[in-house]
Amino acid sequence: MSSGQWGTHGIEMSADRVIKRFASRTDGRAEREWRGLTLLAAHAPGLAPEPWEADLAVDRPVVVMSRLEGVPLHGTAMGEKELEAFTGAVDSLHRAVPIDVVRRVPLRPGRPSQLIGLLDRWAVDIPAQAGGLVRQALDAGLGWLPMSGLASDTWQEVPEVFGPGDGNLANYLWEGSRVQVVDFEDSGRSDSAFELAEITEHVGSWVEHPLDVSAFLDRFDLTAVETARLRECRRLLALVWLFLLARDDPERPRNPAGTVEKQAARLLGLLG
Repeated sequence: MSSGQWGTHGIEMSADRVIKRFASRTDGRAEREWRGLTLLAAHAPGLAPEPWEADLAVDRPVVVMSRLEGVPLHGTAMGEKELEAFTGAVDSLHRAVPIDVVRRVPLRPGRPSQLIGLLDRWAVDIPAQAGGLVRQALDAGLGWLPMSGLASDTWQEVPEVFGPGDGNLANYLWEGSRVQVVDFEDSGRSDSAFELAEITEHVGSWVEHPLDVSAFLDRFDLTAVETARLRECRRLLALVWLFLLARDDPERPRNPAGTVEKQAARLLGLLG
């Protein structure tokens, strides 16, 4: 048996199962994980791990699920076959759960209104090392933010969907013919535009093997309103990532040299 430790949970893996032990039951992560797994087992079987058992009442909740085989798409140069399977998995995630069920699912954490509140707090203390292009992009993003129209959790004319809540390509596993999805601890009621922006703007989608954003997004049938919201959500998430990268400790960097400058240029391009 192998194991790994993460900030919000510990993982134990055997040949056929994964056991996630969450650090706390008060943050709702275990409950969201179990809800997401059970929803997808009912409405999109095979897309995610099978939910086997859970103990959500203890101080450190436990969720047990089947183990999926596959290679994470993070750090993978996706060809046409992988990209087609990836977009199919994302589309299935958004469409599989019926709308009457989705409406009973709590809103996901980390939605736009919450990110704006976070940015407002961060803007009070911009890191001293954020100069030049980085500071230019931060100022441009903060200047755009009040006009984004993303401060409300009311989404007019935008269909609600089940959202996994994490755009990290490491959560999408390619097993040779299809893509399956793991990690639902931030899942909940959302909309396709924001969930797609979570994927395209995640730093892991462009640092090593860049995702072909145009080819990815062109495969989704979005309304004009969703397309406009997608543009604003991409800007918002690019600004969040710029702050996160700018706040990285220069003595112990977690990303390759030049990543924050590339993120600044990316945000300015989205705002242009």
